Amino acid sequence: MTHPRHASRAPLEGAVPAGRPDRPRGASRLALGALALGLLAGPAQAAADASERQAWREQAVALEHGEGVARDMAAAMRLYCQAALAGDAPSAWNLGWIHANGRGVPRNDGLAAHWFARAALLGDDKAEAMFQRLGVPADKPDCVREAEAREARLAADQAEQQRQAEEKQALSTAYRAHVDTAEQQRIMKIVYKLAPRYGLEPGLVYAVIRAESNFNVNAVSDKNAQGLMQLIPETAARFAVSKPFDAEQNIRGGMAYLRWLLSYFRGQVPLAVAAYNAGEGAVDKYGGVPPFAETRDYVRRIQRFFAITEHPFDARLTAPSPLLLQPVSAQR
Repeated sequence: MTHPRHASRAPLEGAVPAGRPDRPRGASRLALGALALGLLAGPAQAAADASERQAWREQAVALEHGEGVARDMAAAMRLYCQAALAGDAPSAWNLGWIHANGRGVPRNDGLAAHWFARAALLGDDKAEAMFQRLGVPADKPDCVREAEAREARLAADQAEQQRQAEEKQALSTAYRAHVDTAEQQRIMKIVYKLAPRYGLEPGLVYAVIRAESNFNVNAVSDKNAQGLMQLIPETAARFAVSKPFDAEQNIRGGMAYLRWLLSYFRGQVPLAVAAYNAGEGAVDKYGGVPPFAETRDYVRRIQRFFAITEHPFDARLTAPSPLLLQPVSAQR
């Protein structure tokens, strides 16, 4: 392998010629192999193709030697490290040579050993010979430690996102264990068909139907709320429901109202369902869930089957509630 810029330099002062290693080659291979375990388990730079790695290396060479740009050894080494961690053997070699010869930095054989070992693991036989000649334990460079720390943070963030996604999925589907009668299954088939059109989680609709009518299509309250989702005549008219005891039409109207409430309260489920029970005006008036025993119990019953407190919403449907312009707790 040809090494840019550094390949023709004089060998390390006092270095043993390549044909005469200062210790048995087998022992050195064992050391390199042990080091390989650490390197291969190290940070994986974001995927970069050969042209990107070459571009980083060429920029680093220019900065190292002041060719067309002001000489900046620190910037050069950062680019070499970026390329080396992405799999560029010449960049790893160059870093090894810089540290082994003290070129612009204090000489450090431990850091040089790390980079020569990395270059060797990337297929550079000359780098393996240099690693043998140094005969010292490899030290991990700061840029590698920083890359490992970034990767660890990224892995932790991804794990947390996965945990949250799984938790949300579990909460959003917990209601399924309670769909236990033929009538509920029939009605939920309608919900499953319509929910995507209204951008609603089926579990939220299930919880509202259960709290409102317990799946009785002919339910009528003392306030003349009608059907599965207990639409009062004004709400039915508002959302074009002419047959409130028709299961699909009633669910369409209830879903349309829920979608609007979620937009009005910007996805805050406790406020939206409190408004479904007591009206959005009451929620605005009291600055949160109204202090009515019925409404508070209603919110708790919804959350028993749908414990997610934030829901996607369509902001285009309506302007937000005035109470959202001030810091307010949805659980007040």
